Amino acid sequence: MPIRVLEPELISQIAAGEVIERPGSVIKELVENALDAGARRIDIEVEKGGVALCRVRDDGSGIAAAELPLALARHATSKISALDDLEHVVSFGFRGEALPSIASVSRLEMTSRTAGAEHAWKVGSGAEAAPAAHPAGTTVEVRDLFFNVPARRKFLRSEATELQHITRHVERLALSHFDVAIQLTHNQRRVIALPVATNRAEREERLAQVCGGEFLNSALQIENVAAGLKLSGWIAQPTFARAQPDLQFWFINGRPVRDRLLVNAARLGYRDVLFHGRHPAYVLYLELDPARVDVNAHPTKQEVRFRDSRSVHDFVHRTLSQVLSETRPRGHARGPIAGIAQLVESGQMGFALRDASAPAYLAGPASAAVAALPQPDPEQFPLGFALGQLHGIYILAQAADGLVVVDMHAAHERVTYERLKRLAAGESAQPQLLLMPVVVEVSVTEAERAEAHHEEFARLGFEIDRLDAQRLAIRQVPALLSRTDMGAVLRDVLAELGSNERSLHIQDQGNELLASLACRSALRAHRSMTLPEMNALLREMERTERADQCNHGRPTWMRLSVADLD
Repeated sequence: MPIRVLEPELISQIAAGEVIERPGSVIKELVENALDAGARRIDIEVEKGGVALCRVRDDGSGIAAAELPLALARHATSKISALDDLEHVVSFGFRGEALPSIASVSRLEMTSRTAGAEHAWKVGSGAEAAPAAHPAGTTVEVRDLFFNVPARRKFLRSEATELQHITRHVERLALSHFDVAIQLTHNQRRVIALPVATNRAEREERLAQVCGGEFLNSALQIENVAAGLKLSGWIAQPTFARAQPDLQFWFINGRPVRDRLLVNAARLGYRDVLFHGRHPAYVLYLELDPARVDVNAHPTKQEVRFRDSRSVHDFVHRTLSQVLSETRPRGHARGPIAGIAQLVESGQMGFALRDASAPAYLAGPASAAVAALPQPDPEQFPLGFALGQLHGIYILAQAADGLVVVDMHAAHERVTYERLKRLAAGESAQPQLLLMPVVVEVSVTEAERAEAHHEEFARLGFEIDRLDAQRLAIRQVPALLSRTDMGAVLRDVLAELGSNERSLHIQDQGNELLASLACRSALRAHRSMTLPEMNALLREMERTERADQCNHGRPTWMRLSVADLD
């Protein structure tokens, strides 16, 4: 075929393929236009999943009669006028492609009226502007989407699926503008009705409607400002982790985005407390100078590029990591028990079933222990004082307002892990030289793996020598692990490192080593503990960062008040 210039209509239809993927894309573009127009109320109506009708009405500033036809022209916009403006874009739309792209693949009609105008004006695809009745604001009506591009229409999903995509876009935009009332109806049935949210309680009510009440109950509100960056919003505690990343919302200067760098930074922040295979939940807002982020990186503007991606990544990661490090036992807290039901039901808790006939016992005379207990101060001793053990698995403690149950292995694992991390960060490792070296038989691969991680082991206070191809000698260990069967622990750790190291980044392998050491050396089930040992573990938990979860994201404790027990 000879080279030729394409017809304008075909150009518009091709361009529409970049912007208009499905009815949800139409709603997204029209609602963003309404928000840019300063709307305080947006009503959205769709029929048959948006294929038959998408109508968006707003009370924004409207479009002047003389400019109304231009709104349907390609590359016509009021948002920018020069290249330099792209570095300071704060509006949603600025390319001038959305309306003409939608008009090229549908039957579009737009009615608008500015404040103070005598009446509204209406314009449609290929029609002249005409007077109309309409309050101040704009209504855009899109019918028969893809009627002239049947190939595109074949790729649309069921009515329910298309409505799901529309709802998702509306929810994202609703979370970016709490000061705007938004309503969505489908086939004359109300799907979303969100009033204006001006104070914290109202914003949390909207958050609960979009993300669910359980998310709100487990959410930690955060805000951090540093180096021209501000991060705020809500992050769910690790025990609310999801099977899918379906509750992850990111906003940059109010714009909903899906950005891999931010998602990876958030996941890194949860790394030490997230159960394996689960995904964190959060609604997070990043604010920065518009000149530091390029929002013109993708046709739908949902992906961005940062001028200094490393500083943004580190800021997000460190902020979330710091907030989550404070998840430790507090006075009057119920403990990290929310969300346990779904983990147990999904079979991902990792708790092994134990012989039901195994005898339960209390360590020490229970009556004497109770009589000797001081009255726990809920602030100084939120976990109270130990009463005894249950099945050699749980510590039972009397707190100020009820009973505390502690998973002793999970708790000791977290405490040990945090202490090992502090040692690796440069604190005194307090090594203990063994009277007799412990010789460990391993495979050639495991011996090589021990050599590869020699520096990490040494920083923790280990001295491990390779005697020959398949034997290692442990000559020195950290004092906190001196009572552990280090031969068995080392074999387990080397095996675990081997199963994971191919999928880990280099910077993660050090923490993986520490986590493996902590898990393998933590208290085992049916280990009998004295009351002083139990109380020592409770006090250590109260001082330890991230003590609400073990290294795998399992909760370490829960509280039942006297009222709960009654």
